Amino acid sequence: MKNILLLTDFSENALNAIHYAINLFGDNCNYDMLHVKSSTSYTTDDILTAGNESLYETFIKTAKDDLESLVLDLRKEYKAQNLNIETIVDFDVLTDAINQVVKSREIDLVVMGTNGITGAKEVIFGSNTINVIRKVECDTLVIPEDFKFRKIKEIVLPLDALDSIVGRTFARLLQFVKNYESKIHLLRINQTGSIPDAQLRDKERINNFTIEMSYSYNIVNNVPMHYAVSSFIQTHNIDLMMLIEQKELMFERFFMGSTTTKIGNNLTVPLLVFHS
Repeated sequence: MKNILLLTDFSENALNAIHYAINLFGDNCNYDMLHVKSSTSYTTDDILTAGNESLYETFIKTAKDDLESLVLDLRKEYKAQNLNIETIVDFDVLTDAINQVVKSREIDLVVMGTNGITGAKEVIFGSNTINVIRKVECDTLVIPEDFKFRKIKEIVLPLDALDSIVGRTFARLLQFVKNYESKIHLLRINQTGSIPDAQLRDKERINNFTIEMSYSYNIVNNVPMHYAVSSFIQTHNIDLMMLIEQKELMFERFFMGSTTTKIGNNLTVPLLVFHS
């Protein structure tokens, strides 16, 4: 990772995600910290209260000052590291603002907390987190509320019948695993019990990429995905879950079905979504 975008609304949840990212990636990358102001967060009274101050002073400068103060605090806390952090405040739709920064700053990864920018708890992570994963074409790391950083030793990658362990995105995923010397658990879940074509090709493909890599290959039949994944995480001390967001909308298949929303509501480990 070279360029990382940290999202913040100055909440404890957002700050926790920022700390996780800094502990994970250190000072070997460039950080941009983004705070997005939305017009829907202001009322007529807010604007009238501003009096003669410009809209810039009312909506932007205070947030900019708060960001700079946060950066100073982070640099003091991580004084042994040479943190390169730039701050950005935007007045826009959240995903539009993120997409603009991703493009202009050549961002490699977006980091955010599970409750999104507003902290609102909705179905699954909160609407902001869902929208970022859906609408921002960039890998995204989502940190659960109150999850403290720990070394990534065990990673799980759930696979359903439509997923194939091949391609450039999967190669990037494996490179991440290798960089952190982690063990990856491939969890092939056949909810209907039938054997998908992808599973038949798994063995050959595994032999091609698992040289000098610690891994396990697991098959679960006739079990709903959210049960299979939740049980695996609890019984294997998983530190990170990965998903590959493909054109077939893996994220939608994994989280949005009526039987699978439970795992989203109870995410207990960080989630790293790779976009194809």
